Amino acid sequence: MVGALLIGLRLLGIILSLAICLPMHYLWRLFRLPSPWPRFFLWLVATNCGALIKTEGHRLKHDVFYVSNHVSWFDIPVIAGVTGCTFVAQDGIASWPIIGWLCRINKTIFVSRTDRMQVGGQIDIIREAIEEKYPITVFPEGTTTDGHSLLPFKPSLFEAMAPPPKPTKVQPMLLNFGKVSKDIAWVGEEPAVENAKRLFARFGVIPTTLYFLEPFDPADFGDRKAICAEAERRIAKALSASLSGEPVV
Repeated sequence: MVGALLIGLRLLGIILSLAICLPMHYLWRLFRLPSPWPRFFLWLVATNCGALIKTEGHRLKHDVFYVSNHVSWFDIPVIAGVTGCTFVAQDGIASWPIIGWLCRINKTIFVSRTDRMQVGGQIDIIREAIEEKYPITVFPEGTTTDGHSLLPFKPSLFEAMAPPPKPTKVQPMLLNFGKVSKDIAWVGEEPAVENAKRLFARFGVIPTTLYFLEPFDPADFGDRKAICAEAERRIAKALSASLSGEPVV
């Protein structure tokens, strides 16, 4: 009963948040103003689901290419709510009811993970987005993990940084849900709806820390593989420190 009640209340909260933020977003668009409302909506989604978010480290706000580990779909409202970034996401999400539409409002860049023939065009789209001056986040593992380990990073999207279309720093990030990662993680064959229901039905806060690690200039590392390896090295080091209780930044 408690789980069902929490699901209902959180869905109602998301609907009310959308009812407020969406008209305001289009009003800002009407006057050709930069809209803060997608970011605010995603922050409301994260906090509505129990996220108690804190950040550590110095966050770059402009001319930055964020690289993050990936635990769940829940990473997106958390990271976007803090940074106002857009994401590079697999193209299958574009067809999801409501979610795909919301992703497009947030300027999500959809890429194919199966059609290698499209990679060149996808890199061009990412480069164009970088030139528009809003930050981008990529999840180079290509899938989600349990939050306590990393999968090998895939270097293909780092081609956009070798070199970037304008001076841009790469800033690795570590997203840490601590001991409740197991409640958040979306791994295996669990359907997205079931994962969302499980998270919505969870009682209590979700202590969430977003660590902004030391940024680096991709020009110092040359090609996409070296840039990818450096981002992976820094996030892996931060994750190890986090798991052992040592300072991360």
